[in-house]
Amino acid sequence: MAPRCWRWWHWSAWRRTRPPLPGSTPSFRQRFSTQEQPPQICVVGSGPAGFYTAQHLLKHHPQAHVDIYEKQLVPFGLVRFGVAPDHPEVKSYGAEDHRALEIPGEELPGVFSARAFVGWYNGLPENRELAPDLSCDTAVILGQGNVALDVARILLTPPEHLEKTDITEAALGVLRQSRVKTVWIVGRRGPLQVAFTIKELREMIQLPGTRPILDPADFLGLQDRIKEVPRPRKRLTELLLRTATEKPGTEDAARQAPASRAWGLRFFRSPQQVLPSPDGRRAAGIRLAVTRLEGVGEAARAVPTGDTEDLPCGLVLSSVGYKSRPIDPSVPFDPKLGVIPNMEGRVVDVPGLYCSGWVKRGPTGVIATTMTDSFLTGQMLLQDLKTGLLPPGPRPGYAAIEALLSSRGVRPVSFSDWEKLDAEEVSRGKGAGKPREKLLDPQEMLGLLGR
Repeated sequence: MAPRCWRWWHWSAWRRTRPPLPGSTPSFRQRFSTQEQPPQICVVGSGPAGFYTAQHLLKHHPQAHVDIYEKQLVPFGLVRFGVAPDHPEVKSYGAEDHRALEIPGEELPGVFSARAFVGWYNGLPENRELAPDLSCDTAVILGQGNVALDVARILLTPPEHLEKTDITEAALGVLRQSRVKTVWIVGRRGPLQVAFTIKELREMIQLPGTRPILDPADFLGLQDRIKEVPRPRKRLTELLLRTATEKPGTEDAARQAPASRAWGLRFFRSPQQVLPSPDGRRAAGIRLAVTRLEGVGEAARAVPTGDTEDLPCGLVLSSVGYKSRPIDPSVPFDPKLGVIPNMEGRVVDVPGLYCSGWVKRGPTGVIATTMTDSFLTGQMLLQDLKTGLLPPGPRPGYAAIEALLSSRGVRPVSFSDWEKLDAEEVSRGKGAGKPREKLLDPQEMLGLLGR
């Protein structure tokens, strides 16, 4: 069988089969002559950053020809693989890798990155064999961002509430057998520094069949300190404070009384070691260093006090951050920051090369941040094209790549191929009342395409 290591599809095909992109800026368009050689632009990666960059380029330069290349057999990146199945409207993170904990015991069975766990229940082919063991009573999630709350919510949501989402049937089967009753969400700093947002917190508080566990001692003196913080942070902290210190209202009390599952926030704790089971074959707990804060607000640093505590658990999920990987030795990369060195998207010392998304600015922000950032990168490229900073003369574009792939025996997957896979997924999901049943096996996908 011929190798198929590089998957791609033509943006021009996407344009032919989709309505025109909304909106335009005629004054910007008129800067480009219709007589000039159409620029050939390559976008590597079909996640939101790639698509938003391509959208901006085509919106403001209709003559441009943009090709998007993707390593997976299917497009859309985190929109497909990085979103909780019960939150189809939320697109909140992405990157190729996760940050290691760099603590003893991290390699034990039962320890996973949240990124891999999310990929598992969302059908990312590289994570389909993850096979998390959910036979334990307690799970610990390290990190207090939206991803951590997503994972906690999936672990605790009654499976029947997930049946009509696009969660994979394999993941749903494992969750139906789960014995996890308690999930601790651990952060090294305090309530004023949590990274999740109020929408996700409110949903956790109202999650059917669960009750929150917050220690009122963690919130002492917080009422006065939140008066001067920005409004979004103030509203979030006030909700945490009410949940921790006030008696639940009638409705909440009635919902929580029969709850068989619980989740809690543990503050001022930093992972120090994953503790093994007596036979040493899997994780059985985690040792946490007790911390205190130096400084104030979101800039406060957590420093160890010298005290530790052990928290028994059978599942540890690390959600302490994400990082990008270098794409190629010829492309500059800062391994410490996990970004390509750039100036407003222009790759330093490499004319004609640009970057957008987390590989440009680091793992911060949500989908709207990525959209704005990608538009800026597209704008920089178009400015350089207009002012003659890019190499002049015609470029072969995909024709050169097509010849290269052919010489290597690579048969690319096109966007029209994806549409066939898309139709198959929707068809399979329809019978189960789901929006789709995701295909997980790359070989099965290729078989459906007659490869």
